Amino acid sequence: MIKLPEEFESRMKEMLGDEYEDFRASYDEKKKTGIRVNTLKVPVEDFKRIFPYELSPVLWCDTGFEAASDEKYGRSALHDAGAFYMQEPSAMAVAASIAGICDLKGKKVLDLCAAPGGKSTQLASYMGGEGILVSNEINRDRANILSSNIERCGIGNAVVLNETPEKIALVFEEFFDVVVVDAPCSGEGMFRKDETAIKEWSSDNVKMCAERQKDILDEAVKTVAPNGYLVYSTCTFAPAEDEEQIISFLKRYPEFEVADVPNFKYFDCGNSEWVSTDDNKEAIKKCARLWPHKINGEGHFICILKRADDDSFESIKETESGKKKKGADKNPNREIRADKKAGELIISFMRDNIRDFEFDRDRTVCFKDSVYLLPEGFEKNLKGLKVVRPGLHLGDIKKDRFEPSHSLAMFLSKRKAKRAVELNEDEALKFRHGEELRKESENGWTLVCVGGVSLGWCKAVNGSLKNHYPKGLRIKF
Repeated sequence: MIKLPEEFESRMKEMLGDEYEDFRASYDEKKKTGIRVNTLKVPVEDFKRIFPYELSPVLWCDTGFEAASDEKYGRSALHDAGAFYMQEPSAMAVAASIAGICDLKGKKVLDLCAAPGGKSTQLASYMGGEGILVSNEINRDRANILSSNIERCGIGNAVVLNETPEKIALVFEEFFDVVVVDAPCSGEGMFRKDETAIKEWSSDNVKMCAERQKDILDEAVKTVAPNGYLVYSTCTFAPAEDEEQIISFLKRYPEFEVADVPNFKYFDCGNSEWVSTDDNKEAIKKCARLWPHKINGEGHFICILKRADDDSFESIKETESGKKKKGADKNPNREIRADKKAGELIISFMRDNIRDFEFDRDRTVCFKDSVYLLPEGFEKNLKGLKVVRPGLHLGDIKKDRFEPSHSLAMFLSKRKAKRAVELNEDEALKFRHGEELRKESENGWTLVCVGGVSLGWCKAVNGSLKNHYPKGLRIKF
């Protein structure tokens, strides 16, 4: 039996009353394994045909499934090909909820606290390759993990940053249609799957998290465009981090109102009895709580906040000091544009190896020898920002040649490559190990696929597939 902090148990008994015993018993159940299909790379029905294990649907996410066995799914070739993302079922509800009330295609979306990337990659799926996704993570190591997951999932319209909320707010004032704040929290909802969260829990930590969440929200709100949405979520049960946080936010920013969370029939509503004021109590009931004793998932809290247009309220322009901060200028990144020679090398590669790839030199930037394609319509100056990934990594200029990146391979579909080879499971294992394969193919850069989903590059030379799978991703037997 999992031992929970006594003070936590005492509070939960008071909150849940007769439900507490069912809640407590849920901690001794097996944690849930979730799989979310990445529709940027494979349709759900096609995935179900090629995935060899039994799956049960996650009711609140049409691309989500609960895995029915103990298989190590993350070691499969389909996982490395980005066909699916391992994500806890309750965590799928955040992006699914905002997608349920707002068509994300073509929108500008910020995931402010994005690592390891579950919500960012899900948002990208709903965006369908259209619009601008900015995924940010303040911790550098976690930002690198986030960037790797963006790459694996074949996302081409994402910029990955390693910045503070304050810097994001300074540069992206009133820029985003949707801002997601999956806030750092005390992690009470993750006790079943994360023993560290239990060891680190304390009432003082809950208070510290609530203060940090308030500070993050005060910066995030500055980035929301008129008529835009701010989505706040946690994986904790503490009212101080959930209902009270929303009550406090609405008091500070009356230009926002709480919107209904879709799929509400599967969740509980926020509890207005757990707040210390009568203000906005009815609004709290529109928030969603996900309880581990009521659904096949861990604990979560979700609130969708809708900003009014500027005709109803003044824009959010003042900092706490009362001084307006100016965002970065809107001049494109001219100082890092790809030069003519680099452009010619890229165009030559695209013409010889890719079908119908439209090369836009104005969106192409160089960081040293690496060439990136900015998301369409992205006009913010990246200078001065800690940039991990400024868009789709096309490849690198090496001497007088262009070598395509792994990111480009993951972004491409099989039909877009002029040359592609399909590997069986055994061949895919050898490929990910870094081995050279014997397989007939026309000479040249060739997209390697498994189950019809791109896995990486090889270079076909007279019946041999020269392996270009990144060394850092290669598996060991």
